Amino acid sequence: MARSLRLRLLIGAAVAVFVAMLLAWVSMILLFAHHIERRAAKELTYDAVELVARLRLGDDGAPVVDDPPHDARFETPDSGYYWQLTTKQGALRSHSLWDESLPAVDPGAARTTESSGWKTRFAPGPAGRRVFVLERNVRPDRSGNKVLVQVAVDEAQLSHVRNEFGRELALFLALLWAVLFGAAWLQVQLGLQPLRRVREELTALRRDPSARLSQVHPVEIAPLTAAINDLAEARERDLTRARRRASDLAHSLKTPLAALHAQSRRARAAGATEAADGLDRAIAAAAAAVETELARSRAAAIRDATNTQESSPQRIAERVVGVVERTETGAHVVFEVDIDEQLRAPIAEDDLTEILGALIENAARFARRRVRIAGSGEHGLMLCVEDDGRGLDISAETALMRGGRLDESGTAHHGLGLAIVRDLVEATAGEIALGRSADLGGLRVVLTWPQAAGAES
Repeated sequence: MARSLRLRLLIGAAVAVFVAMLLAWVSMILLFAHHIERRAAKELTYDAVELVARLRLGDDGAPVVDDPPHDARFETPDSGYYWQLTTKQGALRSHSLWDESLPAVDPGAARTTESSGWKTRFAPGPAGRRVFVLERNVRPDRSGNKVLVQVAVDEAQLSHVRNEFGRELALFLALLWAVLFGAAWLQVQLGLQPLRRVREELTALRRDPSARLSQVHPVEIAPLTAAINDLAEARERDLTRARRRASDLAHSLKTPLAALHAQSRRARAAGATEAADGLDRAIAAAAAAVETELARSRAAAIRDATNTQESSPQRIAERVVGVVERTETGAHVVFEVDIDEQLRAPIAEDDLTEILGALIENAARFARRRVRIAGSGEHGLMLCVEDDGRGLDISAETALMRGGRLDESGTAHHGLGLAIVRDLVEATAGEIALGRSADLGGLRVVLTWPQAAGAES
C-alpha cells in the first residue's frame, strides 16, 4: 500500500476532506447554537416586554400583573417556558413553575443581548434542568423599587433543535465528502496520466534502445524524462562501444587463427600428428569463442535495430538446400521443402538464411535419408526442420545452451549452431523449440514468430 502513489494521494485526499468536513460540522454547529440562542433571546424579549408593560407594585411592594400573558406554555406546569418577577418583598411566578423558582441574578455569568439592558445566561432551573434565562431589573413606578424580570426556556428545547440540525448537517456533509472524494479520485487519475504515458514510452524504450521519451510532458516531470533520456543515451553509447570492441576483437583473431591452422597443417605434414591434433583442438576452441562473440554481436545488432524487413522462407530454404545437397554430408540426403511461396517472415533475408542454413546443415549431418522443411502461417509464422536421424541424445535445454552438443561422440563441432540460432531467433522476437519428429523419428526444430504475413489465398 505504501508503494502506491495513487493510493497515497487518495488516502491523503480522503483524510484531508474528512478533517475539513469535521471542522466544518463542529463550526457550523457552534454557529447554529449561537443563532438559536439569539432567536430564543429575541422571542423571550417579546414576552418580557409584555410583562413589563403590565407590571405594577402592590401596596406591600410585591410585584403585581393585572393581565398576565395568555400564552398556554406559561400556564402549563413544567412546560419548559417560565417567567418570574422578583422584589425584596416577594415574587410572582408563572403557573408553569408550579412550586419551583428561577435562580437569582448571577452578574458574572450573564451577557448582554442585542436588546439594550437585557441579559442572558444558562443556569440551573426547575426539576434540576438547565434553563436559558433572559433577565433585567426594571422600575415600574417612581418609587424607585426594582423588580427583577426573568423569562426562561429549558435548554432541552434549544438542544433538540441543535441536535436535529447536527444530524441533518452530518448527512449532508457525508454526501459532500463522497462527492469531493470522487473529485479527488478524478484529479489523481488525471494527475497521474502523464506518468502512465511515461511508463508506456519506457516499455518502447526497453524494446528499442534507440528510442527516447517524448518531450511533450508537464513541466513537473520534464526533468525526470530528460534524466531518463540522458541515461538511455549513455547506456546506448556504452553498449555500442562494448559490442564494437567485442566484434573488432573477434574479427582481429580470425587472421591469427588462420595462421595457426596453417602451422597445424605443416606440423601434420611433417609427421607431428599428436602436436597437430592438440593445436587443432586449441584452434577449434578459439574459433568457437570467436564465432560466439560474432553471433552475439549480430544478435545484439538485430535487437537494437527497428526490424521492418520481410523475407521469403520458401525461397531461402530452396537456396540453402541447393548449397547443402552439394556438400559431402548432404549428398546422400533427400530434402523436402513444403513452404508456401506467398508466406513471409518478419526477419531480414540474411538473418533467416543464417538460421535455416545452420538448421538444415545440422539436420543433413545427422539424418539417415530424409530432411523435411515445412512452414505454416495460420497463427503467425511457424517453420519446422526435421530429420529421420536418432533424435536428441540430451535434453532440449542442454542442446540450446552455448557449447551444448547433439552428438557427444564427435569432435568436429562445438555445439554452437543451435545456440547461435536461438540467439538470432530470440533477437527477432521469435521462439525455438526442440523435440522428436512424429513422422520421421529424428530431431524436430520448430521456429515461431508471433507476427507474420500469412499466405495469400
